[in-house]
Amino acid sequence: MTEPVIEAEGLGIRFSANRRRRRGLRELLLGAGRGPGAEGAFWPVRDVSFRIRRGECVGIVGKNGTGKSTLLKLIAGVLIPDEGRVAVRGRVAPLLELRAGFNGRLTGRENIYLVGSLHGMSRQDIDERFDEIVDFADLRESYIDMPVRHYSSGMKVRLGFALVAQLEHPVLLVDEVLAVGDQEFREKCYGTVERMLADGRTMVLVSHSEADLRRFCTRGLYLRDGGLALDTGIDTALRAYEQDRAAEEQERGEPSEPGGTAAGGADRRARRLGGPESADAPAAERGGDRGRREPGDGGRAA
Repeated sequence: MTEPVIEAEGLGIRFSANRRRRRGLRELLLGAGRGPGAEGAFWPVRDVSFRIRRGECVGIVGKNGTGKSTLLKLIAGVLIPDEGRVAVRGRVAPLLELRAGFNGRLTGRENIYLVGSLHGMSRQDIDERFDEIVDFADLRESYIDMPVRHYSSGMKVRLGFALVAQLEHPVLLVDEVLAVGDQEFREKCYGTVERMLADGRTMVLVSHSEADLRRFCTRGLYLRDGGLALDTGIDTALRAYEQDRAAEEQERGEPSEPGGTAAGGADRRARRLGGPESADAPAAERGGDRGRREPGDGGRAA
């Protein structure tokens, strides 16, 4: 049996609810004050174990606040666990948040070279692929030499995904970015992800879109209250989440929404997965590209 690409054992991380409290030197050196009884502490992820093999695409399912994004950051090495361990065999291409890792003070061009170099791309590689990155991101020529802080969230994610798509890293971590942009851009993203998976890449996907999870993932990790409730097929994981959600609504005395494939069901299912709105809704309805303004008129580029 082949060695897993991603392996987590008893993984857990502890956060402090009191952000203003600063740990003293003794605590930093000896770890004092980090015990289970520390005031204001909570565990967004705890006692999570799983293995992911080469070529798998695994979706992380659960409502908001159950540790999905935190788990991705632990896999990426952005966060250090307080308990257990996580091992990743191979380089990681992460796309974890709307800022896409960019420095807002630098231009789009400068960020491409900076972030690309941090991911191991040589200057020659970036030079050769620069036009392809900009074309994929669908950025106007005037925007590429503008500070990224003037970009809209959609522009940042498009540029970030276009850059990550050029990497040849075997592991791809994606957190809720496939829903950004118009339908044409999403289809480009879908095609890129399918090509990566066909090449044997490994992907871990967090998404509020049930359609995206079913499209790419064969396996689901269902997180509940920071723990791993189920490690199973994606359909079973989504069904278990729906059942738990319905049970919680009944306990609160709220009417359950009809399921199935009735009209509007896709929007409701996206909201049930924790999203405030459907990831598949047109951009005009979500307001993502509404009121497009040029940078020179005082607005943020869309």
